[in-house]
Amino acid sequence: MALHFEPEEFAARRDRLMIVMAEQKLDAVLLFAQESMYWLTGYDTFGFCFFQCLVMKADGSHVLMTRSADLRQARQTSNIENVVVWADRENANPAADLREILNDLDLLGRRIGIEYQTHGLTAADGRRLDEQLTAFGQLVDISGIVDKLRALKSPAEIVYARKAAELSDDALDAALKLIKAGADEGAILAAMQSTIFAGGGDYPANEFIIGSGDDALLCRYKSGRRKLTKNDQLTLEWSGVYRHYHAPMMRTVLTGKASKRHQELFDAAQEALLAVEAAMTPAATFGDVFEAHAKVMEAHELTRHRLNACGYSVGARFTPSWMDMPMFYPGNSERIQPDMTLFGHMIIFDSDTNTAMTLGRTYLTTNGAAETLSRQPLELIVK
Repeated sequence: MALHFEPEEFAARRDRLMIVMAEQKLDAVLLFAQESMYWLTGYDTFGFCFFQCLVMKADGSHVLMTRSADLRQARQTSNIENVVVWADRENANPAADLREILNDLDLLGRRIGIEYQTHGLTAADGRRLDEQLTAFGQLVDISGIVDKLRALKSPAEIVYARKAAELSDDALDAALKLIKAGADEGAILAAMQSTIFAGGGDYPANEFIIGSGDDALLCRYKSGRRKLTKNDQLTLEWSGVYRHYHAPMMRTVLTGKASKRHQELFDAAQEALLAVEAAMTPAATFGDVFEAHAKVMEAHELTRHRLNACGYSVGARFTPSWMDMPMFYPGNSERIQPDMTLFGHMIIFDSDTNTAMTLGRTYLTTNGAAETLSRQPLELIVK
């Protein structure tokens, strides 16, 4: 069995969820988010691209319904003892099969919470689920309740977050050895990813972002590679990953000579990131952190060149994205709490001058000031 946490850790997580279920008077929850399943049981798969559900009752017992391809996956990677397989067949309706499981669990007419807001439950499957269960029991949308529990990291999880951050730092070191005029983006990307794998890390929940020249003004992955020129800009966003825990970083690296505009944007990004860092205390909300970023950008007359969010919670995430909730955006009233791992990113894309500048790293919140998990300095990198 490939479990990455002690039984006591999983028991504590189960108990935390049971407390929330009792508060909301839930007889059972239907979990569709892979992150929820991994956090609660250790179950590790990308099989959530098909219909699967972890049912947990108020007494803490649980049943996994999944496909045959994931039967052994569940037994090998999780503490789930009861696994039920739904069969692939023409006109299969796993939602109907799930209803039968719930009936066998004596949940007819009960109050049942459902995780709707997740990539693990498509709109089509959600409709089929509602068709089967609307008359079966009292359905409650519980999207986000496990996410809020996951946002607060245990000591064991923090160990993995620190390891992920170490791998992020190592990946940047590997990239900087190669970045120069004439370097191929593919070679840089390969060096970063191989460094993480060689260090015992995992695949990230989304692709690394790499783009130079005009593509340095993008903050999403795209296909296609180019070679760096004499005076170029290269935007990188990547994450070390360990046991699925992420610690992202972001940098725009220059070749040749830094332009005046690059230096101006870096100065603003550095000031904004330090302001965000200072705001990451239990006295603040996620919205307050965003405002710290926005205030600096406005002072530098960069409001129209910034984004509408400046970071988010990170942890154990699965495809398609390592981004987690809560996020730093205007008006977010969620409070900063100790033992969160939060990624702050300053992204400035000046399309008027075709100039990019980014700066980001992951933090661990405490009872006071946030702790950066990266050993890399906040300096403009010119190769």
